[in-house]
Amino acid sequence: MGICVDRSRVIAAMFIATIVMSGGASAQENGKPAAALPSVSVTRATEKDIRPSIAFTARVEAVDKVELRARVDGFLEQRLFTEGQDVKAGDLLFVMEKGQYEAAVAQAQGAIESAEAALALTNIEVDRQTTLVAKSAAPQSQLDLATAKQREATGNLSQLRAALDKAKLDLGYTDIRAPLAGRIGRSQYSVGNFVGPSSNVLATIVSQDPIYATFSVSQREILAIREKLGSTGKLGDKVSAAIVRVQLADGKMYPEPGKVSFVDVTVDQGTDTVPVRASFANPDRVLIDGQLVNVIVEGGTAETALVVPQSAIQIDQAGPFALVVNKENKIEVRRIEPGQVQGAELAVTKGLASGDMVVTEGIQKVRPGQVVEPVEVKSGS
Repeated sequence: MGICVDRSRVIAAMFIATIVMSGGASAQENGKPAAALPSVSVTRATEKDIRPSIAFTARVEAVDKVELRARVDGFLEQRLFTEGQDVKAGDLLFVMEKGQYEAAVAQAQGAIESAEAALALTNIEVDRQTTLVAKSAAPQSQLDLATAKQREATGNLSQLRAALDKAKLDLGYTDIRAPLAGRIGRSQYSVGNFVGPSSNVLATIVSQDPIYATFSVSQREILAIREKLGSTGKLGDKVSAAIVRVQLADGKMYPEPGKVSFVDVTVDQGTDTVPVRASFANPDRVLIDGQLVNVIVEGGTAETALVVPQSAIQIDQAGPFALVVNKENKIEVRRIEPGQVQGAELAVTKGLASGDMVVTEGIQKVRPGQVVEPVEVKSGS
């Protein structure tokens, strides 16, 4: 009888253990951690002071640009620069053969000495004839003839002196110097080449700092400038008072701001545009003559606007919108009205409030109403 009881207790214990183990397994199954929430990068909409602006395509131009040419015929004997280097005004760049020009100078000097001697003789003869005529010892015609020869000798000496000046000038042209400071380009001729006035450009020098950016403003853009920068005053005054910034090919802004230095007084009838030129400091030689850039003309009074990264703005058939993470970490769709572009940021005139967290990365993996894990990224980082 005791054995049966013990056996019943063992069976009951095993049954309870099975229930406990089964219940434990179910609890473990039900206690599995939930799937991780999708992570998105967000940036808060912030208020900033921005200026009204309008963009143009511009061409960078050197303030001064000189093409070096040979002014006399001869062979190149020396090239005294490295292509692409900076040169100073007056630096000797090319040397041409001098022999024939030095000989021409010496010949002209010799001719002048002979002419001076001939003039001295005519002066003596004029003095002699003047004395004889005064004493009635010689006819007036002799004095007239001596005077005429004196004038001829004087004129001949003047011509020879001019020839000497020209010979010296030609000799000076055999040294080709930099007329201005700047950077010199590629040499088109090598030492030993024969060059002359009919030859192509030897090399080109362009000034580097400061430098210009030239752009054309159409009639439509003139109206836009008047609207954005204010409706009173003259166009030239407004543009001249504006700040001009350059956007480089990689999208970055050139650090040196510029100022408009020239607004043409007439409209180009071929393009119906007004040429405008802005001047920029270029100490690091980032801007290069002939370079194509975008310029942004900023003016007027700074205004406070709500800005967000441009990467946060999406467009569908209904228009532009942004995804916002609300206080419950859920995704909301906000329809917005875009304003002015400020570099990598966009002003928003309607649809967002200051402090709203807009999604900038991970947009493609979330949907409206979904709970997400926001990771805040500071604007501009």
